[in-house]
Amino acid sequence: MTLIKSISGIRGTIGGSTGDNLTPIDAVKFAAAYGTWLKDYSKKENLTVVIGRDARLSGEMIQNLVVSTLVGLGIDVVDLGLSTTPTVEIAVPLKNADGGIIMTASHNPKQWNALKLLNEKGEFLDAVEGAKILDLAEKEDFDFAQVDDLGTITKNETFIDRHIEQVLDLRLVDAAIIRKRKFKVVVDGVNSTGGIAIPRLLRALGVEVVELYCEPTGHFPHNPEPLKEHLGDICKRVVEEKADFGIVVDPDVDRLAFISEDGEMFGEEYTLVACADYVLGKTKGNTVSNLSSSRALRDVTEKHGGTYEAAAVGEVNVVIKMKANNAIIGGEGNGGIIYPESHYGRDALVGTALFLMLMAERGGTVSGLRTSYPAYFMSKKKIQLTPDLNVDALLDAMHKKYQNEEVSTIDGVKIDFPENWVHLRKSNTEPIIRIYTEAKSQAEADTLADRIIGEIKEIAGI
Repeated sequence: MTLIKSISGIRGTIGGSTGDNLTPIDAVKFAAAYGTWLKDYSKKENLTVVIGRDARLSGEMIQNLVVSTLVGLGIDVVDLGLSTTPTVEIAVPLKNADGGIIMTASHNPKQWNALKLLNEKGEFLDAVEGAKILDLAEKEDFDFAQVDDLGTITKNETFIDRHIEQVLDLRLVDAAIIRKRKFKVVVDGVNSTGGIAIPRLLRALGVEVVELYCEPTGHFPHNPEPLKEHLGDICKRVVEEKADFGIVVDPDVDRLAFISEDGEMFGEEYTLVACADYVLGKTKGNTVSNLSSSRALRDVTEKHGGTYEAAAVGEVNVVIKMKANNAIIGGEGNGGIIYPESHYGRDALVGTALFLMLMAERGGTVSGLRTSYPAYFMSKKKIQLTPDLNVDALLDAMHKKYQNEEVSTIDGVKIDFPENWVHLRKSNTEPIIRIYTEAKSQAEADTLADRIIGEIKEIAGI
C-alpha cells in the first residue's frame, strides 16, 4: 500500500496504517494543511473552497473528512458532489472562491484516492506553494476555529450543466454544425462521473449516445486508465452499433481517448494532435505539450505556422509553459486537452466538442482522420523501483551514456535521436520509473524501449 505526497496533492491507497496509506487521519491532516496555507496565501478573513469528487468507492468518506476539516478551520465550502476535475476547476472562479479540492485518483484503480489542490484561479498549485503545504502537513501546526466561527456548507449540483453551457458558448464550437452530422457515439464512462457529463454534453450537441459503463457507481468495470489493453468492450461495441466513433474518459474526466469506427484506437496521443489541428486551422498560434508527448503535435503546429515547445511532465508545468509561450492550445499526450479560451486545465468536455467540430467540418471517418497525421508509435513501459535503487544516479548514467545525442534533463532524461526518442523519468504519482519511446513503427518503439530497459538494468545491476 502506498502514500505519495507531491506538490499537487496527496495520493494513496485506502486502508492500512497512518502515514503509509491514505487513511482518514492523513486526509484530515492534508486538508488542514491546505486550509491553513490558504488562509495565509489569500490574506482574507472569510474564505470559500469548492469541493467535488469522482465516483470511486471511497469518495464520499474522503469528501466528508475534507469538508468537515475545512469547516473546522472556519472556511465555507461549496460542495458540488459528484463532479469532474475540469468542472471543479471552472467552478472556482465562477463562484469567486479562494481555492478548490478535487477528490480523485484520476486513472488509478479503485483502491486509490487523492486530494488535488487548486488556487483561486482553479489551477493546480505551483511547486513553491505546494511545498509549503507539504511542510505544514509535516509540522501539523493547525489552528482550528472557535464554535461561533465555524464554516458553512452549501451544496450546488448545477455545475456540470454550467460547464456544458460554457463549452457550448466557446467561439470555435457551433452546435448547429455538429447537429447536422447526426453523429452516433459510444461512451465508456468507467462507471464514474464521465458517465454523467459526457453523454449530457453529446446530447446537447445533437449526438446519438450509446452508453457503456455510465452509471456512477464507482465499481470500475475495467482498469480505469484509458489504454488499448483495457478497452476491448467499447472497441467491440463501436463496431456492433455501427457508431461513428467511441469516447473513453478516465474517472475524473480530464483525459480523453477516441475509438475509430472500425473498433481500433485512434491513439491517446493523437487526441491533442486532432484538437490542436482544428484550433490552429481557425486561429494562428503556438502549442505546448510535455516531454513524453508525441512529435506529431510539433509537426501539426509547424504545418500551421506556429511554434511548439515542450514542458516538464505535469499539468502545472505545461500550463506555466503555455502562458510563457502564449500557446492557444496545449496539454499532455495522455489525452489531456488544455484550451485557455475555456480554462487552464485538462478538460475532456472541451476536447470532445473540439473533436466533434473537426469531424463535422472535415467529414470522412475517424480512421481516415488518423491516417492524415504523421505516423508515430509509442511504447510506454515502466520499471518498479526498489529501496536500494539510486534513481538519480541511474538517470545521470544514462545521460552520460548518450551525451553526444540531443538530451534534455528538465524532467528526468529525454534523448532525442534523429528518427525516434526515449524519455526516462521517475513518476510523481507511483513508485516507478517510466520509459516512454516513440518511433515510426510500433516494433521500432518497442525494440527501443526494451533496449533501454536492458541498459538500465545492466547499469543498476538488476
